[in-house]
Amino acid sequence: MAITTRLSLTDQLPLTCSRSGSCCFGKQVYINPWELACLATAKELTPVEFRDRYCELGGIRLRFDGEASFKGMPACSQYISGFGCSVHSNRPLVCRLYPLGRQKQNDTQHYMFQGNEFPCLKDCPEVLDLPELSVSDYITGQAAGEFELVQDEYLEVMQNLADAAFVLLLESGLAQSGDRKTLNLWQEMGRETPELLAARIGKDWMDRLMLPELTDFTDEPESFPKRHYELLITEAEKFISSLETLSDYSRASVLMMALALHLGRSLGAAPSELSAHWIATAKENGACI
Repeated sequence: MAITTRLSLTDQLPLTCSRSGSCCFGKQVYINPWELACLATAKELTPVEFRDRYCELGGIRLRFDGEASFKGMPACSQYISGFGCSVHSNRPLVCRLYPLGRQKQNDTQHYMFQGNEFPCLKDCPEVLDLPELSVSDYITGQAAGEFELVQDEYLEVMQNLADAAFVLLLESGLAQSGDRKTLNLWQEMGRETPELLAARIGKDWMDRLMLPELTDFTDEPESFPKRHYELLITEAEKFISSLETLSDYSRASVLMMALALHLGRSLGAAPSELSAHWIATAKENGACI
């Protein structure tokens, strides 16, 4: 079983980041829609151009197909040999916090890293010769505040999309009809590869999820996710207004849940755990599986 070491904000870390670039190889960097827009700005590209050139899974993950290699591992698509990160000022939250992870539940958050030994020590032993920082100082130095704010706002968007899936299941007569297909599909999607889930969602809804027409709001991190949700729910309402049969409601519920799960993955959540939690809640309210 993997060991996770939890940290408080006052715990000391054995580093100031040496910026050796070793963490830019062989990783998986997931991004939310606002981060995609910020990265596109840094490259002087439109979000769709950046996604198509540098992302995969519909835009939720950066490609690691750079030319340089470290211990045989490919570089992030944004890494330039001899220079470093080409989008450093607009880098996503996962890069800012590395090697730390972050979890937030209700109003409680904590930071952690995997294993017993601090991850940077293996590939960047020089950090031992640099000043130590508290977790709080490290996060402040990485300018993570706005990125954490957006991450939390998008967690709300994720839950709202899941809530729409609940409404379509529980308030349409679908659950009362004895339907089992819908929850079975929720469960199946929680176990699917991100490639399959993106394909299930389809291009149009993937574009709505990852490419909101909000380029004028990239500099407004608190507003961006809220305005994005307004766009999503407007399109969802148009879609839902055309539903007629219980089968239609089932497909719509599955779509809303797929969007929630895919967005959740982009935020670092495990779709299998999310779907299990939401299925348990639906069963408590009368749905069947």
